[in-house]
Amino acid sequence: MALRLWASSAANALKISSSGARAAAPAYSISRYFSTVLDGLKYTSSHEWVKNDGAVATIGISDHAQGHLGEVVFVELPEAGTKVSQGGAFGNVESVKATSDVNSPISGEVVEINAKLTETPGLINTSPYEDGWMIKVKPSSPTELDALLDSAKYTKHCEEEDAH
Repeated sequence: MALRLWASSAANALKISSSGARAAAPAYSISRYFSTVLDGLKYTSSHEWVKNDGAVATIGISDHAQGHLGEVVFVELPEAGTKVSQGGAFGNVESVKATSDVNSPISGEVVEINAKLTETPGLINTSPYEDGWMIKVKPSSPTELDALLDSAKYTKHCEEEDAH
């Protein structure tokens, strides 16, 4: 029974009909159901994530964000040594749909950029939390992390945003 229900749901999401006599299922977005939100990261309401490893924090955009952007074709990142401010733009991501600013979840100094994104910007789509990270920052005010969303609050934020 559960398998039949899952198959029916999958068929509806993919607009596949088991008989030609039935009307096509209504189109709706299923992206939020398949977005990955990782525990142990902090998130912003503008869909950036940060992983604090003590002296250095890694920053990127969430799976939810890349899903809404579509195929990423270009990434602009700052140079190492650039100062970033919490909430301020540090670069942008261009997709087949739009160009979007990427904001820093924390303040600090950029110590490393992901040079792989220059040649392969699609890493943001295929691996937003691993190979698709964007910058590493030496935090200047680690307490800023306390104001960010944990995974549960970020998941709720995404669900509410997608409901509108």
